[in-house]
Amino acid sequence: MSSIPLFPGVPGGPELFIVLLVFAIPLVFLVVGGAVVVGVLRRRSSTDRVRELERRVEELEREKRE
Repeated sequence: MSSIPLFPGVPGGPELFIVLLVFAIPLVFLVVGGAVVVGVLRRRSSTDRVRELERRVEELEREKRE
C-alpha cells in the first residue's frame, strides 16, 4: 500500500492549512455577514424614505385640489 502525502512539496503545508481554517474561513464569514447586514439596513432606510416621499406627494396633491 503506497501512501500519498496530503501536501506534497510544500514546506509547512499542514500548518498553512490549519492557519487557513482557524483565521481565514471565519474572517470570510464575518465579511459576508457584515455585507448582508449593511445591505438590509440600506434597503430598510431607502424604503422608509420612499414612504416619506409618497406621503409628501399625497399631501401636495390634496393641497392642489383644494
